[in-house]
Amino acid sequence: MRHSRRCGQLGMGLFGMLFLAILIAFIGLVAVRVLPTINEYLTIEKAVKKVLDENPGSVPAIRTAFDRQKDIEYSISSISGSDLEVSQQGDKTTVSYAYEREVPVIEPVFLLIKYKGSHTK
Repeated sequence: MRHSRRCGQLGMGLFGMLFLAILIAFIGLVAVRVLPTINEYLTIEKAVKKVLDENPGSVPAIRTAFDRQKDIEYSISSISGSDLEVSQQGDKTTVSYAYEREVPVIEPVFLLIKYKGSHTK
């Protein structure tokens, strides 16, 4: 009675490990390049909410208040108060914004990220 054993390689080979290391490094590179843009977007959202909570009133006052917040928050560089779309209907004020960020991954490859948001008070 012969027992047939499976004599094969178990685990990952050298090329598999190399491929996995390159894949993890690429994902890490993209994450390191994208995270600052996500932080900027969250900072812009927080600044717009703070401006609306202050109830500045008119459209120019909202834009000026956002520019003041932008001066305080060092990470906002993609938009300014003039880029905000402000609409007022009765006692409700809506502030909308949209912008794009180009993130260089590996020259000549870029990642285009489109951000947009809207807040009503």
